[in-house]
Amino acid sequence: MSHQTSHATSGTTRRAVLTAGAGAVAAGAASTGQATAAVPGQGPDRGHGGRPATAQSPSRELRALLKEIDPGRIEATVRKLASFGTRHTLSVQDDPARGIGAARDWIFAEMQKYAEASGGRMTVELQSYIQEPASRIPVATRITNVVATLRGSVTPERVYVVSGHYDSRVTDVMDATSDSPGADDDASGVAVSMELARVMATRRPAATIVFAAVAGEEQGLYGATRMAAQYKAAGTDVQGMFTDDIVGSPKADDGALDPYTIRLFAEGVPSSETPEQAATRRSVGGENDSPSRQLARFVRDTADNDATGMNVRVIYRRDRYLRGGDHIPFLERGYPAARFTEPAEDFAHQHQDVRVEDGKQFGDLPEFCDFDYIARVARVNGAALWTLAQAPGTPKNAKIVTSNLTNSTELVWDRGTEPYLAGYEVVWRETTAPEWTHVIEVGDVTRHEVDLSKDNVFFGVRAVSRNGAKSPVAFPVPQR
Repeated sequence: MSHQTSHATSGTTRRAVLTAGAGAVAAGAASTGQATAAVPGQGPDRGHGGRPATAQSPSRELRALLKEIDPGRIEATVRKLASFGTRHTLSVQDDPARGIGAARDWIFAEMQKYAEASGGRMTVELQSYIQEPASRIPVATRITNVVATLRGSVTPERVYVVSGHYDSRVTDVMDATSDSPGADDDASGVAVSMELARVMATRRPAATIVFAAVAGEEQGLYGATRMAAQYKAAGTDVQGMFTDDIVGSPKADDGALDPYTIRLFAEGVPSSETPEQAATRRSVGGENDSPSRQLARFVRDTADNDATGMNVRVIYRRDRYLRGGDHIPFLERGYPAARFTEPAEDFAHQHQDVRVEDGKQFGDLPEFCDFDYIARVARVNGAALWTLAQAPGTPKNAKIVTSNLTNSTELVWDRGTEPYLAGYEVVWRETTAPEWTHVIEVGDVTRHEVDLSKDNVFFGVRAVSRNGAKSPVAFPVPQR
């Protein structure tokens, strides 16, 4: 088939197209060769107990990778970070045993050990700058991110990022001296990033994966803002970013346990949306189809399965109610990003002075973390990141042709440059459906027409590699 065009089979009626896709999950999954049975650990938000049409089964390579994630190593990382007493951004930076400087140096040394096993593919650096006085920063302060970059072996210019923040705090956000172990918030997220760096360092992802531990989050997202700004200034093609923040425990404040669920916060209307883009969105819809929502759907497609043992509960918000995290600076610069957080927070064990009050222990201590749970969260991140890096990139310049009024829909997009690109799939769903329900293979083309009205359904396009790995979906905009 030509790289240029593809059309629905001659004589195919709209009723036939709909019938072929009826039974949403079953028909769509059949077209992609995926099973439709319910997966252990899936929650009711999956719809009728089955997997979405776009679901991707874990490869043997991915399953082997995920099995190497070690709860014992994660526990050792969390306990080591807690042992520095405080990791407050304004704490001492030149004490070898206490303060954020000691934590920074330890993370850097550990990441360098992982890099030694990479055959030169992983490099580790300290990204430092001086933050002049600003909100919650009373004096000029050095803020340092520890960044391990595993360079892609085929398309290194395409980048995916996972991070946790290694600074901590107590009740008073300006208290830089009191013990602030920060086990759940956010040694747990740093442990996820570090453990994935360790496991993936020995492998060869096609695209580049970055494993970061950032500082300054509690004072105002300073480290992540610096990191995102540097990527933007360099023109880096960051196609996905995850922050893991407060992923240490499945226990709620009332003692209820939900050990097989992780929340994923993903915004709808993009933080970077321009007035022109907003006008288009209001005209054609797409409030639930931002790049971040497509990234979240991709996480469920690749990481909500028996290889992780987890249910990914997507929350249609940028972050928790009136709160924020390190993915926001990436969103503000137009990068797809989302935040992982445990299913129900226990506020007695975050942002608290360490104390016993009326017989109750307060404080963010390691004893309140569940390290097997953190390992499962790491597997969710690992499944999504590895599949992202091995699949082709998200299609660029996906558009719906609007030059003629017609009840069919013609989509166009740019062909990717990956040497392992096999072709494309067109997906669609009812406007009220949360996930893609229909998939059709269209081949190695850059144009396809479907005998369905763009008035009634939402469309998308995703790329497919020769080994069957699929990219996130690109949501098309009108071609003027």
